[in-house]
Amino acid sequence: MKRYKAAAIIIIIHGLIEIGGFFAVLPLWLGAEQGAWMPFDPPSPLIIVGGVIWGVFRLIGGFALYKNRLWGFWFSAILCVKTLSAMFYILPFGLMDAILGGTALILMLTQYFDKKKLVE
Repeated sequence: MKRYKAAAIIIIIHGLIEIGGFFAVLPLWLGAEQGAWMPFDPPSPLIIVGGVIWGVFRLIGGFALYKNRLWGFWFSAILCVKTLSAMFYILPFGLMDAILGGTALILMLTQYFDKKKLVE
Protein backbone atom coordinates (compact mmCIF):
# COMPACT_ATOMS: atom_id res chain seq x y z
CA MET A 1 0.00 0.00 0.00
CA LYS A 2 2.91 2.34 0.65
CA ARG A 3 4.04 2.11 -2.97
CA TYR A 4 0.57 3.10 -4.20
CA LYS A 5 0.63 6.16 -1.96
CA ALA A 6 4.14 7.09 -3.12
CA ALA A 7 3.10 6.66 -6.76
CA ALA A 8 -0.01 8.76 -6.17
CA ILE A 9 2.06 11.56 -4.66
CA ILE A 10 4.48 11.47 -7.61
CA ILE A 11 1.56 11.61 -10.06
CA ILE A 12 -0.02 14.52 -8.19
CA ILE A 13 3.29 16.42 -8.20
CA HIS A 14 3.64 15.69 -11.92
CA GLY A 15 0.15 17.08 -12.51
CA LEU A 16 0.97 20.24 -10.56
CA ILE A 17 4.14 20.70 -12.63
CA GLU A 18 2.11 20.35 -15.83
CA ILE A 19 -0.39 22.95 -14.65
CA GLY A 20 2.48 25.17 -13.47
CA GLY A 21 3.70 25.39 -17.05
CA PHE A 22 0.65 27.51 -17.83
CA PHE A 23 1.57 30.00 -15.11
CA ALA A 24 5.18 30.10 -16.32
CA VAL A 25 4.15 31.15 -19.82
CA LEU A 26 1.23 33.38 -18.83
CA PRO A 27 3.39 36.53 -18.26
CA LEU A 28 4.73 36.26 -21.81
CA TRP A 29 1.22 36.14 -23.22
CA LEU A 30 0.29 39.18 -21.14
CA GLY A 31 3.14 41.19 -22.62
CA ALA A 32 5.98 40.77 -20.14
CA GLU A 33 9.42 41.10 -21.65
CA GLN A 34 11.23 37.83 -22.29
CA GLY A 35 14.29 37.51 -20.07
CA ALA A 36 16.83 34.99 -18.89
CA TRP A 37 14.16 33.02 -17.03
CA MET A 38 12.63 31.98 -20.38
CA PRO A 39 15.49 31.62 -22.87
CA PHE A 40 13.29 30.28 -25.68
CA ASP A 41 10.18 31.38 -27.50
CA PRO A 42 6.96 30.56 -25.68
CA PRO A 43 5.07 27.55 -26.99
CA SER A 44 1.74 27.95 -28.71
CA PRO A 45 -1.35 28.30 -26.51
CA LEU A 46 -2.66 24.98 -27.79
CA ILE A 47 0.35 23.13 -26.37
CA ILE A 48 -0.03 24.86 -23.02
CA VAL A 49 -3.76 24.10 -22.86
CA GLY A 50 -2.95 20.47 -23.66
CA GLY A 51 -0.46 20.43 -20.80
CA VAL A 52 -3.08 21.81 -18.42
CA ILE A 53 -5.54 19.13 -19.51
CA TRP A 54 -2.90 16.43 -18.94
CA GLY A 55 -2.14 17.98 -15.55
CA VAL A 56 -5.80 17.87 -14.52
CA PHE A 57 -6.02 14.24 -15.66
CA ARG A 58 -2.93 13.42 -13.59
CA LEU A 59 -4.44 15.09 -10.54
CA ILE A 60 -7.67 13.12 -10.98
CA GLY A 61 -5.80 9.83 -11.41
CA GLY A 62 -3.37 10.59 -8.58
CA PHE A 63 -6.09 11.44 -6.07
CA ALA A 64 -8.12 8.38 -7.10
CA LEU A 65 -5.05 6.18 -6.67
CA TYR A 66 -4.37 7.78 -3.29
CA LYS A 67 -7.97 6.95 -2.27
CA ASN A 68 -7.29 3.32 -3.28
CA ARG A 69 -9.66 3.23 -6.26
CA LEU A 70 -9.03 0.57 -8.88
CA TRP A 71 -10.05 2.87 -11.72
CA GLY A 72 -7.50 5.38 -10.41
CA PHE A 73 -4.81 2.72 -10.69
CA TRP A 74 -5.66 1.89 -14.31
CA PHE A 75 -6.20 5.52 -15.30
CA SER A 76 -2.84 6.51 -13.80
CA ALA A 77 -1.10 3.52 -15.38
CA ILE A 78 -2.48 4.44 -18.80
CA LEU A 79 -1.34 8.05 -18.34
CA CYS A 80 2.15 6.90 -17.31
CA VAL A 81 2.48 4.56 -20.30
CA LYS A 82 1.29 7.28 -22.66
CA THR A 83 3.77 9.71 -21.12
CA LEU A 84 6.63 7.26 -21.61
CA SER A 85 5.64 6.65 -25.22
CA ALA A 86 5.42 10.39 -26.03
CA MET A 87 8.48 11.60 -24.14
CA PHE A 88 10.73 11.66 -27.20
CA TYR A 89 8.48 14.17 -28.95
CA ILE A 90 8.73 16.76 -26.20
CA LEU A 91 12.44 16.77 -25.40
CA PRO A 92 14.02 18.18 -23.22
CA PHE A 93 10.94 18.30 -20.97
CA GLY A 94 10.18 14.69 -21.77
CA LEU A 95 13.14 13.61 -19.66
CA MET A 96 11.44 14.84 -16.51
CA ASP A 97 8.19 13.27 -17.68
CA ALA A 98 10.01 9.96 -18.10
CA ILE A 99 11.55 10.13 -14.63
CA LEU A 100 8.27 10.97 -12.90
CA GLY A 101 5.97 8.78 -15.02
CA GLY A 102 8.38 5.85 -15.09
CA THR A 103 8.95 5.93 -11.34
CA ALA A 104 5.22 6.07 -10.64
CA LEU A 105 4.53 3.23 -13.08
CA ILE A 106 7.22 1.02 -11.56
CA LEU A 107 5.88 1.66 -8.05
CA MET A 108 2.32 0.87 -9.11
CA LEU A 109 3.23 -2.33 -10.97
CA THR A 110 5.52 -3.67 -8.24
CA GLN A 111 2.76 -3.13 -5.68
CA TYR A 112 0.05 -4.59 -7.93
CA PHE A 113 1.93 -7.75 -8.87
CA ASP A 114 4.03 -7.97 -5.69
CA LYS A 115 5.53 -11.49 -5.49
CA LYS A 116 3.50 -13.17 -8.20
CA LYS A 117 5.56 -15.38 -10.52
CA LEU A 118 5.17 -16.00 -14.22
CA VAL A 119 5.43 -19.76 -13.89
CA GLU A 120 5.04 -21.83 -10.76
